[in-house]
Amino acid sequence: MAEITINEVTKRYADHTALDHMCIDIPNRCIYGLLGPNGAGKTTLIRILNQITAPDSGEVLVDGEKLCQKHIARIGYLPEERGLYKKMKVGEQAIYLAELKGIKKAEAKKRLMQWFERFEIAGWWDKKVEELSKGMQQKVQFITTIIHEPEILIFDEPFSGFDPINANQLKESMLELRDKGATILLSTHNMASVEELCDSITLINHGRSILQGKVGDIKRQHDTHQREIVVRCDDTLKVMNIADTYNNIKVEPTDVAGETKLTLFSASPNDLLRQLLEVGQLVSFKEVLPSMNDIFIREVQSQNQAS
Repeated sequence: MAEITINEVTKRYADHTALDHMCIDIPNRCIYGLLGPNGAGKTTLIRILNQITAPDSGEVLVDGEKLCQKHIARIGYLPEERGLYKKMKVGEQAIYLAELKGIKKAEAKKRLMQWFERFEIAGWWDKKVEELSKGMQQKVQFITTIIHEPEILIFDEPFSGFDPINANQLKESMLELRDKGATILLSTHNMASVEELCDSITLINHGRSILQGKVGDIKRQHDTHQREIVVRCDDTLKVMNIADTYNNIKVEPTDVAGETKLTLFSASPNDLLRQLLEVGQLVSFKEVLPSMNDIFIREVQSQNQAS
């Protein structure tokens, strides 16, 4: 397990500030989302964590110790731009990459075959990389990223090019790795995956953190008090007449005959529910919290307009 502290990190390129006093605390054994529009500074931060570049000021700590060369062995990094040798056989390349990470050949093959079988690509062991689809190549690169069982995993757009079934397989693996103790930094534009996977997030824009916290807390903080009621009534006109007496209610039929959905944007539901129950049967009632996608757009646009 590893805890990462990013403390007042600043990085400039000529007249461009890529990161501006960035502060993030990433707890151990979690999946932490790094979000932001293109050019926000995510790639620069990832490069600093991988020691490809260094901050101009500030520091990165791993378990309270300043990030240094010895931490590289504890990190697994899956970049957005994949990089396998096209002409090399899949199995040979996977073993070669595992050996670079300090795993002996016999142990490397054993671990790799377990993952290849799990990801249903064992039959491609002796094929050349160029014979694999993009999705299969990404599976291979994911496996070679985690094969040395690093404590810190950095995934940059890991779901790009995956169909829903394979994306779900990858998500399950990431959750399992977290539960076994890994600290995972996930950089993605896929907000649905953020909601499914991330424990906490930082949203950055123009090199600055503009939103941080646990996903559930952030959604609750941005609650617009929207509620959704589905009622079953043979006479939908009765439902519509009741709804007409309230402001800010949207009424629409569902796919089920006799059911009507009412979306409340500000009205109190108590009196409405009482009246609806007099003419029909309540099917469901739920609060509708904003999606991370909605929050992302709202926060970034708000900061851009203010700057």
